Amino acid sequence: MEIQKIGQIGVPVKDLDRAVQFYKEKLGLPLLFTAGTLAFFESNGTRLLLSLPESEEFAHASSILYFQVEDIHASYEELLSKEVTFIDEPHLIAKMGQTETWMAFLKDGEGNTHAIMSEIQA
Repeated sequence: MEIQKIGQIGVPVKDLDRAVQFYKEKLGLPLLFTAGTLAFFESNGTRLLLSLPESEEFAHASSILYFQVEDIHASYEELLSKEVTFIDEPHLIAKMGQTETWMAFLKDGEGNTHAIMSEIQA
């Protein structure tokens, strides 16, 4: 067996309508469809599934999603203008050779932590 790629990432939410608004309106991800307590988005070949927890064992914080952006500083400013709450400002995480990895962490409307990231050629 060889894993080829991540096909879908699930994020548990408490309020589906509020979460759909955040990912669609603030992050600009295309909404594919909704079905009951599920909402599916497209992110460059990877589906993002927002769902209400089926049971208490699934009611937990999500994994961190790292959204790749071309210009982290411009993206940060644009998201701030949409009233996205950031934990920090864009900052250098690591430098490997001529490539710098920059990130800024944010909160969605459900309290999940995610990030925007850029890989910049120094």
